[in-house]
Parts: sequence; C-alpha cells; structure tokens
Amino acid sequence: MSDVVVVGAGIVGASVACHLARRGVSVTLLDRGPSPATGVTGDSFAWIGNAGGDWPGGARDLRDVVLADHRRLEAELPQAAVRWTGSLVWTDAAVRPGPAAPLGPGRSWVGRADIAALEPNLRDPPERAVHTPGDGGVDPTALTGALVDAARAHGAEVLLGTVVTSLRRAGGRTVGVVSSAGFHPAATVVLAAGTNVAELCRPLGIDLPVAASPAGLLRVTAPPALVRSIVAGPDFEVREVRDGHLLMTLPHVEDTSASWLDQAARHALRRLRATFTGGDACRLTGYRIGRRPMPAPGPIVGPLPHDPSLYVAVLHSAVALAPTVGRLVAEELTSGRPAAELRRCRPR
Repeated sequence: MSDVVVVGAGIVGASVACHLARRGVSVTLLDRGPSPATGVTGDSFAWIGNAGGDWPGGARDLRDVVLADHRRLEAELPQAAVRWTGSLVWTDAAVRPGPAAPLGPGRSWVGRADIAALEPNLRDPPERAVHTPGDGGVDPTALTGALVDAARAHGAEVLLGTVVTSLRRAGGRTVGVVSSAGFHPAATVVLAAGTNVAELCRPLGIDLPVAASPAGLLRVTAPPALVRSIVAGPDFEVREVRDGHLLMTLPHVEDTSASWLDQAARHALRRLRATFTGGDACRLTGYRIGRRPMPAPGPIVGPLPHDPSLYVAVLHSAVALAPTVGRLVAEELTSGRPAAELRRCRPR
C-alpha cells in the first residue's frame, strides 16, 4: 500500500508527487494520458508572475512566494528553467488619455520609447504599457516532465495510461482508488486531476464548485527573438516558449467547433504577422482548446472536512501556483500540521 496515491500527472499532481517523494513518502502517481501533461497543463500559456492579474480567493495568500518557489525548482531541477523575460501589458483602458493608474511593487508604467526598446520588432508600440520585469514563463510540458522524473528518481511509482474510475471507501474513509489497472490502496488519496476532480467526488455526494473554462492556445514557429518578453495586448498574449517557438492565446473562445477554431487560429496568426516586423515568417504549427479548471472561490486545496484521507488540489493558474502548492501539500501531509498559507483554500 502506498502512503499517498496522487491522481493526475499534470503540473499540480506532478508537483505534489515530487515534493512528497523527496520527503521519503511512498507515492503512486496515476494519469490517464500516455505521458505527463497531456491534459490541460500542456495547453497552458504558463505565465509566471503577473502580480497585477486576477488572483481569486486564497491565491492572493500564495502569490508573494510564487516566484521564489519557481527559482527554487530551477536550482533543484535543471530542466525546470524559467525564461525570466519580464512582461509588457496594455489594454484598451490603459492606452486611453488620462492619468495612469497607480501600480503595485515591481510594476511600472513605461512609455512608447521604452516599449520600443524592450520590443524592437513591435510595429506600432502603444502610448504606454505596464512593465513587470520580474515576470517569466516556462515550458509547462518540460516542467511537468521534470517533476515526474524527479518523483520517480526518489522512489515514486508512476503509472501512465491508467484511467481512474472511482474512489473506494471503507469505514467512512477513502482507502484507495480503482483504475483500469486495478485497485490502488493508500492511506491518503490526493485528487489533482483538474476538472475530473469534481466528477470523481460527485458519487460521494460532494459537489465541488469547479467549472471548465475553454481556452485556446496556438503554437507558432517564428524567427528567434521576434518576441522578447511576454506581450499582452487587447487582442492576444504571446511569448517565446523556447528559441524560435511562440505560444499565443485566443482571448475569446466563442465556439469549440473545429471549424471555428481553425478560422480563429488563422485570424490570430494574421494579427501576429501584422503586429511584429518579421512576422511574415511566422508559421502556425498547432492549435487546440483546453478546458481549464476554474474553482469558483479560487484554489481548492486541502482534505475534505468529513474525510481527511481524501485531499483535493484544484487551482488556477495551475502552472504559476503548482510549485508552491506542491511544497505546502507535502509539508501538511508529512507533518500533520495545516499550512497557514492555505487557510483560505480549504474545501467546504
């Protein structure tokens, strides 16, 4: 029997499994995909930082340590490198005439000349933008793979291509999970499978408020350094995930049909080409819509009140928060002491 079974080898489950295994816990990590991060993690824009963004509920208690936890993982796992490029953000409201709104620490308004220096290929820099030099981005698939490899190296059993179908209970407690490979007993089960967490809990009479939010992500080849920072304008967000390869978002997913997505992706590519000098060389290599888990109150992390052997970890933005949440979950499960940073994330 494992001490802990973790369901989901996306970024959250991989981080939990890695941090537990490194503390000497016997861990089994299960995922239905053939490799880590084949679900919504692989469709993430993976923006790390974004201090001025929307941090709902208990996420606000975590954001001050997010960057430090990513830098810690960089030092521990060479494959977990973050591209600390900084970000430039402007919206329709930001470029309107009038006084600039005050900003928090680490962020500042920059004018057209500074924007042009930061993004020399931008054809028509806006009047002003918010610059956050401490922001960065990761390759979410590579980071998740590194976490899974580290968990395995510290003794975790990793079973991919394994579909978890139900939770097994006895004496009012969860005692393991049933999957396509059989029964996996455990002292504690951690559900970190995104939108599937709510589905696994529903037969137990537990209704977790987790919605599925569609998000479109495009993959584009481009001349190296065409885009130098994380650029977020009114029409799209784009960044270089590795040399010569861009990630780009679709800001509004109006439909999930293949025909709509194909048309929207090609329209977005035309906007990208028109926005950057040298953009004519950009080529679309792939696009898809992922279903992001969006917990209504913010991150839901912790044991269920009536069953401490069943622990859930569902969050957005998962890539940004996963190193911190994985560390805190491992500390809680090994010490038995609740983490104060997670006090507003508890399932209710």
